[in-house]
Amino acid sequence: MLRTRFRRLAAATAVAVVGLGALAACGDGGGDEATSGPVKLRFLSLAWQKESLQVNKDLVAKWNAEHPDIQVEYVQGDWNSVHDQLLTSFEGGDAPDIVHYEASSIGEFSKQGYLADLSGLVSDDLKGQIDKGVWDTATFDGKVAGVPFLLESQVVIANKKLLDAAGVAVPPADGGWTWDEFQSNAQKLTKPGQYGVAWALKSPTNRVLNLALNYDGKFFYTDGGRTEVRVGDAEKEIPKRIHDMIYTAKSASPEALGMSGADTLPGFFGGKYAMLPGSVSLRQQMVEQAPAGFEWVTLPPVKGLSSKQAANPQTLSVSEDSKHKKQAAQFLEYFLNPTNMAALAKGDWLVPTGKQANEELVKVTTGKQGWDVAADSAADLTVAPFQQADGYPEWKTKYATPALQQYFANKITLDQLGTQLVDGGKQVLR
Repeated sequence: MLRTRFRRLAAATAVAVVGLGALAACGDGGGDEATSGPVKLRFLSLAWQKESLQVNKDLVAKWNAEHPDIQVEYVQGDWNSVHDQLLTSFEGGDAPDIVHYEASSIGEFSKQGYLADLSGLVSDDLKGQIDKGVWDTATFDGKVAGVPFLLESQVVIANKKLLDAAGVAVPPADGGWTWDEFQSNAQKLTKPGQYGVAWALKSPTNRVLNLALNYDGKFFYTDGGRTEVRVGDAEKEIPKRIHDMIYTAKSASPEALGMSGADTLPGFFGGKYAMLPGSVSLRQQMVEQAPAGFEWVTLPPVKGLSSKQAANPQTLSVSEDSKHKKQAAQFLEYFLNPTNMAALAKGDWLVPTGKQANEELVKVTTGKQGWDVAADSAADLTVAPFQQADGYPEWKTKYATPALQQYFANKITLDQLGTQLVDGGKQVLR
């Protein structure tokens, strides 16, 4: 969720205007009064990719055909403007009944009372399909603010021919390399004109804090109701390993530091970089943009003490002001049944949260194009402390990102990085 995905570049700006207009024009409050005719629900969707859009719209159409007494109106939203759009609609009492967003962004709306507590509205079956750690990402002050349904794990995309040439074997989907093995193999894949790895670290904070869970690095600690930033050995492990790859082993390209994931693709396709650590959704660019004959593989998440990563799933919520919460929950159950959740994940190149949906997705795709690795990676995604910290967005923007950029540019030491992160926390977490 942790999200620098390519969708933001691809989404049409006009969509935001259409979505806002649609929200303002469609009925009042949470839907029509239950007098005569069917119950009417509005569903704000942030789907934007062609296949994902089609799946979303098809599922709504199918629901409407099968449930004449509960009709759902599909309203198109836009990731770039949805926060302000929702804030305006919540404050104005004109929010959609069903809201598509992400776990890291719905907490503030939940705490302000804008989102219904779903704990008593969704079935035990749906609850059981999703791991508790993933449910925790969408739970605030004991209230379930949304159903998490799509996940974005961090994997490694590799040039298969370069791996074969260096004698580096591809690990199985359920058995990723350790960090030591990853660094050793990156060294084997490095030679004149070729780096083993390209770390795209233009926006490094989410990446580092996600991977820090590999070594139980938390950064945010809460004692007695007070939260503070601490940087010990566990928090330093991932930054130090990446820094060592760039400046000591020289197996990672220094020029990639200022790049986004998309920026590294030409070099990857050209054989300049053998491996790209990045989002599981990066597989879509491989399928759509890789030159003819280019062989790529998806490698499982790298392991430290564990393979744990922070989960920031996409979510579906119900507005507290909706007059038809029960019917909205019925739609969520249908929309997120295992078959439908698998189709939604496939359309967005992400990982479904549901265990059965994961199994169906692997079956449908036969595990090709890295779907086996993607599905297996879901088991290690969980809530991270920084996701529950109210001051995280400000700390990330003002302190963590500049400090990490300086460290990866070799302008400050690891200890100085730690000091800046802690001092920034003192400024924000008061």
